[in-house]
Amino acid sequence: MSTLSNLVIGTAGHIDHGKTSLIRALTGVDLDQAPEERERGITIRLGFIHLDLPSGRRAAFVDVPGHERLVRTMISGATGLDAVLLCVSAMEGVMPQTREHLDILGLLGMQRGVIALTMTDLADEETLELAELDVADMVAGTFLDDAPIIHTSAGETPAGLEDLRRALDALGAPPRPASGTFRLPIDRAFIKQGFGTVVTGTVRTGTLEDGAEVEVQPGGIQARVRGLQVHGGAQGQTHAGQRTALNLAGIERDDLDRGQVVVRRGSLTPTSMVDTLLTLLPGTPEIADGQRVRMLIGTAEVLASLSHITPPGDPSAAHFVQLRTERPIVAMAGDRFILRRESPMTTLGGGQVLDAWAPRFRARDHARATAELSRLREGDRSVLLERAADKGLDPQTCRLRGVEGGVELAGRRFAATRITQFEQLLLDDLAAWHQAHPLDPGATRRSLHRGRLAGLDPRAYDALLLRLESDQRVVSTGAHIHLPAFRIELSPEHEGARTALLSKLHAAGLEGLKPAELGGDPSLTHLLLARKELARVGPRLVHGGLLDELTDRVRAYLAENAQLDPAGFKALTGLSRRTAIPLLEWLDAQGVTRREGDGRILA
Repeated sequence: MSTLSNLVIGTAGHIDHGKTSLIRALTGVDLDQAPEERERGITIRLGFIHLDLPSGRRAAFVDVPGHERLVRTMISGATGLDAVLLCVSAMEGVMPQTREHLDILGLLGMQRGVIALTMTDLADEETLELAELDVADMVAGTFLDDAPIIHTSAGETPAGLEDLRRALDALGAPPRPASGTFRLPIDRAFIKQGFGTVVTGTVRTGTLEDGAEVEVQPGGIQARVRGLQVHGGAQGQTHAGQRTALNLAGIERDDLDRGQVVVRRGSLTPTSMVDTLLTLLPGTPEIADGQRVRMLIGTAEVLASLSHITPPGDPSAAHFVQLRTERPIVAMAGDRFILRRESPMTTLGGGQVLDAWAPRFRARDHARATAELSRLREGDRSVLLERAADKGLDPQTCRLRGVEGGVELAGRRFAATRITQFEQLLLDDLAAWHQAHPLDPGATRRSLHRGRLAGLDPRAYDALLLRLESDQRVVSTGAHIHLPAFRIELSPEHEGARTALLSKLHAAGLEGLKPAELGGDPSLTHLLLARKELARVGPRLVHGGLLDELTDRVRAYLAENAQLDPAGFKALTGLSRRTAIPLLEWLDAQGVTRREGDGRILA
């Protein structure tokens, strides 16, 4: 038997229309096991049983409740279905919950199914004909429009069961790629004697092997798989589309609840803000901005606030909305969901998640958000890089969300348009720096990491600079960067200030002046220091020409004398010890002399 061809089939229909009895007749198993279910005669919990089909394929049945108050459980059961078996009583025909189930299944993206007309042994020929017409009218224009209608009976003389098996066997299963992040929404959690905590569900995406390290989200509860069953049989691995039971070690049953999802450890984080494409059911009044609704997604139910990104226009037409959930959920792009009123709990509509980790929507962003979601709807995942803005996306997130392309900076990917903006911002800031500081050799590398570039991670900022340097759009000189065309050019005013400053220093002689005594434009002082027209000697500034003369005199002295001691230096220059010592240390630093004992020799 090929596990790839297995089917997950959900039963749907009004209460008391024979769903559970039909499954019992097909499989020999009674799914109403709980005492409350037996007492009330209705299915309350999700029931699961397997049926081997004529071709050898195995069908996993999900028998879900039909009672109106239990629609939440029905939606949980519809998560991950391949097909539906819609049951309609030949005695009663289509009922309100029959229509609601059909609406919900359509909103959840169901595409294939079979219709079972039940209790046909209790109906006369005219009643049967009316019931079949009623069903055909209900499914017209839906995904069950061309579905076969099988007459069945699960009574003392079963009928139509083989026809039903063949019709189910003829159903195709949608493709379920094995790649992607493993997700198993929990629809049941219980203690099995001798094994411990067991959870069941239908694998939505990805694969998982026995022994894998997992966690349950929301909550981040960590566990290890120590046993795995697929469609009722022990297996070493499970994948998307398979009914699966996981025996989890390191976790308590009381820590779990329906609505949580089993994922690989560290692979997925919950969200509380999703952008979606919503379709309301016909006749549903428009939902006001900010209205609270019940969101049912996977096996979870959570209250959410709804904001219209695009005006709904025709209430039955699909439009973009943002849902902000009151507690975290696990969701990914493409997931289907149902919206119900907070109270009374009637179904409003449903749709599909487009961005599972959406940025907060604001009213002024209508046009931009609409354009982005339209592109996402068409499959353009590069939008997510644009939405990541200055933060970018790490490689794991790109893989998780199906994002390709973009530009990498320091291990994160950014939208190419965003990188272009970053580069232009930096170049514009550098040009402005040159204009404001015409005498500086350039801006320090960190001085431009501000303003609109401040949100860029320091490593990404450095990578951006390196990218500009590689393209020769900026030049790096030591700790400074400048534009390639930038040159320091002194204006007539600057030339006058330079002459005055050097004259003042020349007059001060080798004693020099402190920066505060010299005064003038600090940028001009820094420029002259860089040009060696003056130098810093200890805490003072000294004219460069005077230092050149001093250097020549010292070299000439040491050419004739073995050593120059402080007393000899004072005699040579006529300077006090306070001035002489910093000058001797400056000569050492310039490589003119080298200290040896108390004196200096030529370096």
